[in-house]
Amino acid sequence: MKAARPHFALFALALTIAAATTPGLAQTGLSEWQQRVAPGTTRVPAKEAQPKAPQAGAPKQAVKSQPVAPGTAPAAPLPGTHKLPPAGKRQLGPATQPNESFHTKTGGASDPAYEAYDQGKYLTALELAKKAAEAGEPQAWTLIGRIHAEGLAVAQSYETAAQAYAKGAELGDLEAAFSLGALYAQGLGVRKDFDKAATYFERAALKGHALANYNLALLFLKGQGKAENPRRAFAHMMYAAEHGVVTAQYDLGTMLTVGTGTEPNAYEGAKWIGRAARAGHVEAEIEYAVILFKLDGDPANSDDAARLRAAHREALAYLISAASKGNPVGQNRLARCYANGLGTEVNLLEAAKWHFIAKDGGVDDPALEKLLAKLSRSDRQKAQIAADEWRDRSLVQ
Repeated sequence: MKAARPHFALFALALTIAAATTPGLAQTGLSEWQQRVAPGTTRVPAKEAQPKAPQAGAPKQAVKSQPVAPGTAPAAPLPGTHKLPPAGKRQLGPATQPNESFHTKTGGASDPAYEAYDQGKYLTALELAKKAAEAGEPQAWTLIGRIHAEGLAVAQSYETAAQAYAKGAELGDLEAAFSLGALYAQGLGVRKDFDKAATYFERAALKGHALANYNLALLFLKGQGKAENPRRAFAHMMYAAEHGVVTAQYDLGTMLTVGTGTEPNAYEGAKWIGRAARAGHVEAEIEYAVILFKLDGDPANSDDAARLRAAHREALAYLISAASKGNPVGQNRLARCYANGLGTEVNLLEAAKWHFIAKDGGVDDPALEKLLAKLSRSDRQKAQIAADEWRDRSLVQ
């Protein structure tokens, strides 16, 4: 039987704090292509052997994840069944993450071009990289590609970037192969071609490139450039998650929870989602907050009661973080917490403030609106002013 194709989105899990669930929850579809090298990634010589990533065939037989901090993981498998949201189309686009250092060192030796890049001296970096490229330095082509892809002190040109990455990849640079694969996956500077994207991702993934493993997992999940194969997708997703790709940690948690490419394991899934939440992944923050609110326990037992209070406070902190990042679903869930006193004291003014902000972001909540109807006109005006002030501040941050 063919396994169902997953679409990673925010699960429509309702906090059990109101009579009705919130309709119209935002769904993000599959996670975006990862184009960036993780902060602190070192420059890798083209011929240096790297840890082997997953090969063709079955994934790892056991899930080996790092333990979460005490008191943050569910004491038992989560009740109920997570349901996948309807399939949706994912919009691909260029990466918008801030600049990160990459390829900065080789065996402890400095590289003038990359040092200039890290210091923001992009024209200097470009000139030094061009000289190094003429001398046959593979990674110099990668730097040239990065500068043109991002339009750093030069006109942005994905076409020039693709040409530079292609030369770097031909000379054996893994980062160039990975970056070229990302351009083919999105049709930036080249014609969109998932077969070529898969070829370049696989070239880097099989030499231990974590983000290439993540993107290769997406191709196996969607059957683009590779035959659809959830088990191989799981293996590559696991590798990426274990090597620090935060989005992979969240998606791996989803795969474990629903049983995509592996046996369902809600407990292990929750641990990986929690790991991504602690790293600041906004959807993971919301999802893990829901998990913490769903913990079982006997309120009459003092130990259980203390554990549940701690879990609720932690969940509230995750929702505050997600709401502060502008996520409307997180804002709605935070409003419900304040309205019902979960993880905090009841505060209808604060609940109304976040409700107005979430509503402006497209998440309506008739049940919460009805609950807040008891506020006086004066208090509603105060909450609206607070919401407007928050939005104004968020625009300048």
